[in-house]
Amino acid sequence: MRIATWNVNSLKARLPHVEQWLEYARPDVLCMQETKLADEAFPVMPFNALGYEVAFHGEGRWNGVAIASRVGLDDVVAGFHEGPEEGPAEARLMSATCSGVRVSSLYVPNGREVGTEHYDRKLEWLAGVHRWLAATHKPSELLALCGDFNIAPTDRDVYDPKKFVGATHVSGPERDALGALQEWGLVDGFRLLYDDDRLFTWWDYRAGDFHSGRGMRIDLMLLSEPLGEKVTWGLVDRNARKGKQGVPSDHAPVLLDFDL
Repeated sequence: MRIATWNVNSLKARLPHVEQWLEYARPDVLCMQETKLADEAFPVMPFNALGYEVAFHGEGRWNGVAIASRVGLDDVVAGFHEGPEEGPAEARLMSATCSGVRVSSLYVPNGREVGTEHYDRKLEWLAGVHRWLAATHKPSELLALCGDFNIAPTDRDVYDPKKFVGATHVSGPERDALGALQEWGLVDGFRLLYDDDRLFTWWDYRAGDFHSGRGMRIDLMLLSEPLGEKVTWGLVDRNARKGKQGVPSDHAPVLLDFDL
């Protein structure tokens, strides 16, 4: 099974890129973030034409998550649980079972600036993810949490740690929150395969950042250990970040293959 995650940064704007990528990369499951579409506007037919079922959870101009699968899409839940959510209703989490693997697409709040209410909201949301994991899952399951975590796990996951001192995405509390998910029983799937520095998934749109390697690794696939044991191959597809028509997403898709 091939599972991928991609912050598409507006599915309406990037749909031709996504269709083209699905045709050549052929993931069995694709988790998408920042779809930025209301549910009634989601482009179901293009995905169906490529052989994918889709489940989506959107709110319009902001956020939005989705899962496309060609190996089944069962027990779909939008949010942390079925029914109304407590607190701000934001479309940041969707889960489904795809051929026996429980897959979640997550879009963690950006946090904007350390010390602000947006940063506090980010930490609260991550704490909610931990509570949700503990209440609804077991480390022994085949489980994949895929998405834009807006956290660089270590200093080697940013192009220059000195440039990020005091900034979001690298602060101690954010990394501790990510570490708590790993302590629960999740592993960084990409790091099971590659230990190199500068394997980035996001680059600012500023001129030259992508080609100069000024990026961050913030798109992650956290796996339960039983699923992590089945990883065979992975890739950050930088080609999808280049694009010759229109402006591609500022994120590149991440893929992992599993021998199930």
